[in-house]
Amino acid sequence: MKARTALLTLIVLLIVFLATMNWQALNQSTPVSLGFTAVEAPLGLIMLCLTALLAIFFVAYVVTLQGSVLMETRRHNKEMLAQRELADKAEASRFTELRTVLELRHQEAQQQLLNRLDALEEQFKARAQESDNSTAAYVGQLEQQLRAGVAADWGSGKGHAAKPAEGRADPLL
Repeated sequence: MKARTALLTLIVLLIVFLATMNWQALNQSTPVSLGFTAVEAPLGLIMLCLTALLAIFFVAYVVTLQGSVLMETRRHNKEMLAQRELADKAEASRFTELRTVLELRHQEAQQQLLNRLDALEEQFKARAQESDNSTAAYVGQLEQQLRAGVAADWGSGKGHAAKPAEGRADPLL
């Protein structure tokens, strides 16, 4: 129980206790001035009724205030829920868009990689062809030098083998 509630309950109990203990004094008729006229009435009972009426209005005001706060809280919660749903949808949309962008970039990067691999393969083939051509040229040059060297050896008489037949292109065969 909160301190305010306990204090209000204590005050109400004190008023009830004093009213019951002094009921005879509260019920005693006295002249009461209403400003423009005077009447004979029990002043204590009038004051007690006015206090009860004030308490009833106070409780009605508190209940009304509490009800309006509850209604405002519910409305606010509904708005917050709607905003949260909007934010969730927007976030999901952003994630979908991000995924699409990432997939597109991945495809572009993959295509660039494949293009680069194709270019490297073409360069590799060209180099291999150049290497084959160079090797063939070197082998041809060595063959030509060997033929020239063998022909020179045959011409000077240093050769130990029989002279190649006329019209034969390769002296080694």
